[in-house]
This record gives sequence, C-alpha cells and structure tokens, in this order.
Amino acid sequence: MRFRPCIDIHNGKVKQIVGSSLRDKNDEAKENYVASNDAVFYARMYREMGLSGGHIILLNPVTSPLYEATKKQATEALNACPGLMQVGGGITADNAKEFIDAGASHVIVTSYVFKDGKINYANLEKLTAAVGKEKVVLDLSCKNVDGKYYIVTDRWQKLTDVELTEATLDLLSEYCDEFLVHAADVEGKQKGIEENVAGILGKWGKIPVTYAGGAGTLDDVKELKEIGKGRVDVTIGSALEIFGGSLKLKDVIEICD
Repeated sequence: MRFRPCIDIHNGKVKQIVGSSLRDKNDEAKENYVASNDAVFYARMYREMGLSGGHIILLNPVTSPLYEATKKQATEALNACPGLMQVGGGITADNAKEFIDAGASHVIVTSYVFKDGKINYANLEKLTAAVGKEKVVLDLSCKNVDGKYYIVTDRWQKLTDVELTEATLDLLSEYCDEFLVHAADVEGKQKGIEENVAGILGKWGKIPVTYAGGAGTLDDVKELKEIGKGRVDVTIGSALEIFGGSLKLKDVIEICD
C-alpha cells in the first residue's frame, strides 16, 4: 500500500473541497481549504519527500472562464517536477499528449470515455493511440445507488449506467495502466472510508489502484489497508495538516509502508 499525494486545483487555486458539492454552474464548490501556496510548492514538497504517483486534478470544466488559470497552475507544477505526478480533468485524446509533454507521468480520464452514461470504446481506442495504454489512468469514481456503485463523470455530477464491479475492472484494465477511484459520496467529508468500495478494489487487485474519499483518521487508513488487503493505495487531501487538517503526512506514510 502506497500513499499517493494530491493537488486539487479549482478556480486557479489549490483547494480541498467537498466532492459532492462541486457544480459547473458559476464554478461553485464547498471549500474545506484554500491554499496560500501554489501547485508548484506542493509538487516540489512531494518530490523532496520522495513521494510520486500522485495526481493533479483540474476541477474546472474546459468551458469555464477560470479553466485557463487552473490549467496554468497544473502545467507549472508538471513542468517543475516532470514525471512525478499524474494529471486529470478535461483530458481527451486531443490534449492528452500536451499534458504528457508538460511532465505528467500519466493522464487521468473519466468523462471522455463515458459518454451518454456508457463506455465509449471509440474514445478509449483514440486515447490509447494518442499516448499509449501505459500512460493512461481511468478514473472510476462512483456513487452509491441502492447499494450498488455506479461510475460518475463530469466532476462527479453525472451518473452512468456502468457499475463498479470486478467484471468492469477486468474489462477496462485492458485500456489503462492504473485506476483511480474516488468514493464521491464521502469525498472531502472526513467521516470514514466507503468500505464496500474498498472491498471491491481489494478483492480485485490486478493492476495498481488508488482509493480516495472519507479518510479522516489514521484508523481510517489502517482500515483501508486491511479491507484493501494491502493492494489498494490511498490518497488523502482535506484531513492532512498541509491542507488544514490534523493528520501529519509522515504518520500516514508510516502506516502505508
């Protein structure tokens, strides 16, 4: 189990938000923390700590007037620490190589490969042709609907009909190097992990997968390690001291090792 660092950028600033509160209209979100430091500061800090394989997420849609400010932050962080982090948010086959060239180790994609609530295989093929399967992370962030977990797109606002199951993971693993899974119902709330999601990921465990959502204590991290059978990496945002929370980064890393 590895700790994967994160940098979330919204309206041109590094932030931690409540995932379920994000709205494209007026670029709204409930904020847990707004950083005074920029994305480059965090990328360099992670590099100095020996952390890698984390993600930078652009939380504004491409259509937003604030998207360019958000993209600038992300690109500067990638340029400063090439190969250190993955990047996601508005990625398509047309712009994926631009982000790889800027320094991203991988591109993280959701909405482009889930169109009209379904898997778009044509777009998956275009994406892997553009940068190679080994540079693709599929974001399978999900929400609970009547006890089942369905993948959500467009900054967790649109529900698809694709259920998070071992069969889905088997199918999509043919097109990517890793998975990133936000449990969107608990994202940013620090009230505990979504145990069922962690269980699905831990039981499967065939390629690297990172879980995000709800971890607010060291016990939550230990629980994820146990339920995920040590196969599921973790990323934490709002609960960390560096983002206004109470958890020391070194303590989290210690538990993961």
